[in-house]
Amino acid sequence: MHLAADALVLSARAHGEHGAVVRGFTRDDGVRPGYVRGGHSRRLRPSLQPGNVVRGDWRARSDEQLAALTVELVHSRAPLFAQPLPAAAIEWLCALTAGALPEAQPYPRLHDALAAVFDAIEAAPSAQGWAGSVARYELLLLAELGFGLDLSGCTVTGARDDLAYVSPRSGAAVSRSGALGYEARLLALPPFLLSGGVASWDEVLAAMTLTGHFLARDVLVDRRRDLLAARERLVARLARAVA
Repeated sequence: MHLAADALVLSARAHGEHGAVVRGFTRDDGVRPGYVRGGHSRRLRPSLQPGNVVRGDWRARSDEQLAALTVELVHSRAPLFAQPLPAAAIEWLCALTAGALPEAQPYPRLHDALAAVFDAIEAAPSAQGWAGSVARYELLLLAELGFGLDLSGCTVTGARDDLAYVSPRSGAAVSRSGALGYEARLLALPPFLLSGGVASWDEVLAAMTLTGHFLARDVLVDRRRDLLAARERLVARLARAVA
């Protein structure tokens, strides 16, 4: 097996005295692990920061063998880790992607969306400019894994407008009229998830509550449930930003 491609670094775990097992997210070949010789050294660690873009070269005798990986840094996002909110967002999104996606299966829409979120984090003057895109990415990941929410119309009345809630059981949207009397049992559906645009802080937190419910129920189960700790840190930082 030989693969040469640009990749988003998702994780780098120390292996042995100086090496590291690195997971990179390529556009056409999905998540690919590889062993980087010297990956835990002072020289290479900055290149393997989650969120960075590297040019990777994976080589293995078979698809079942852990590939030897060499990397060349293309774009560093290490400076973002000096800021608590961007650092928490990148940590969570990389952990989610590495933990949720099966290896070696292409998810080009997710790859492009993740790269766009990272670009937004770099470019926006404040977290409010990118925070909503985290929830949008989570929605897309749910859909790509077969757990997509149905936000096309009200599951009760069939109406396609005034959608304001989501059923926590079915994942289907509910309009205000369809939810009458049952609002407390439903999850809020922030308008920006339907129309796009910049979200208010209250909408961001509502969106994170919505996507978090379905991630915890359908994706991050069993051993992957530990990944939710990174998400909880991000949500806590976002809540402090609102306050």
